[in-house]
Amino acid sequence: MYERHTQPLLPVRYFVRRLILHALLALAVTVVALGIGILGYSLTEGMPLLDALLNASMILGGMGPVDALRTDAGKLFASFYALFAGMVFLGIAGILVAPVAHRFLHWMHLEEADSEEIGG
Repeated sequence: MYERHTQPLLPVRYFVRRLILHALLALAVTVVALGIGILGYSLTEGMPLLDALLNASMILGGMGPVDALRTDAGKLFASFYALFAGMVFLGIAGILVAPVAHRFLHWMHLEEADSEEIGG
């Protein structure tokens, strides 16, 4: 998926395409994570879908739940979902940062190789 260190820097139009693909992947992961939260809150707390979406979104966004949890099952689900949401947040950050970090490091490696050729 990424070019090797011996290959030239990816042209800008392909890099933008890579950024868009990574953003779409991050969006897909977010939708799946929200779906898990909606399903969990609906099943464990009996929340309507809109309320379940609100609570799942708030936990996934790091804000915390909106509604008070009444059942033990709901409290357990919210605990595990909060841990899951933290991992999802880190994963999405990695998905979004990876192409930019790779391009920067690849560019630095090419600059280093060019300076070695000029100096040596």
